[in-house]
Amino acid sequence: MKAYVFPGQGAQFSGMGKDLYDNSSIAKEMFDKANEILGFDITKIMFEGTAEELKETKVTQPAIFLHSTILAACIGDSFQPDMVAGHSLGELSALVANKTLSFEDGLKLVSQRALAMQDACENEPSTMAAIIGLEDQVVEGVCDGVNGIVVAANYNCPGQLVISGAVSAVEEACAKLTEAGARRALILPVGGAFHSPLMEPAREQLAAAIDGTEFNTPVCPVYQNVVASAVSDPSEIKKNLMAQLTAPVRWTQTMQTMIAEGATEVIEVGPGKVLQGLFKKVDRQFSCSSAGME
Repeated sequence: MKAYVFPGQGAQFSGMGKDLYDNSSIAKEMFDKANEILGFDITKIMFEGTAEELKETKVTQPAIFLHSTILAACIGDSFQPDMVAGHSLGELSALVANKTLSFEDGLKLVSQRALAMQDACENEPSTMAAIIGLEDQVVEGVCDGVNGIVVAANYNCPGQLVISGAVSAVEEACAKLTEAGARRALILPVGGAFHSPLMEPAREQLAAAIDGTEFNTPVCPVYQNVVASAVSDPSEIKKNLMAQLTAPVRWTQTMQTMIAEGATEVIEVGPGKVLQGLFKKVDRQFSCSSAGME
């Protein structure tokens, strides 16, 4: 069974999507429509922008979404997913790929998500940190014992968990996790505490936008971040997507479930190869590749 997976924030690079635009009339039409929907020339930033320009949240999230969804559209008839999943932001790309959302509605939600998260980041100094080399339960236990908001946010693969919360609480947790034997406890260069309770104002804003958007019955199940299991019912998909900004990304559990339920091949659709690397951490022999145009 083929599983198509879609990356999240951090995979952007200057020049992303230009080959699609230059070589496909479908891609050109979709990029032009995106400029119209967003109200600014995102293609110019994607194709020619600096790393700094691409790091702006209002640019980064739509840019990765566009690269992924337009590439999926350009794959043609060979794009026949049995299951899809996306890491954080990538879940919205996955929902367009499996026809739950239209391209236009998906892009509008991504744009609203980016702006809502940016607003929430400005409310309180907050951050994230990557913890390498400890069992998940150990990290969770240390976070529970810290005074202040710090939670497990991204279960990326066995032995790699990202924590998220208020700056002082994350720093305290990093110190305690290092004492507990973490190989690394590294503060990440991010704008705020994604997938933590500090994203509640963003969750409320995005939930209202999701509530007003039409969700269709998908062509194949999506393995959602919040539940790490296959979902096909549009109302369930909607509910889980509403919860995503303050809930952890259960990617380790998602990969394990997809493999247990029959995935034999993973194809990453979008910039980078991060998700393929994470699958290899679960099963070194697993078949992974990057999507390409026909």
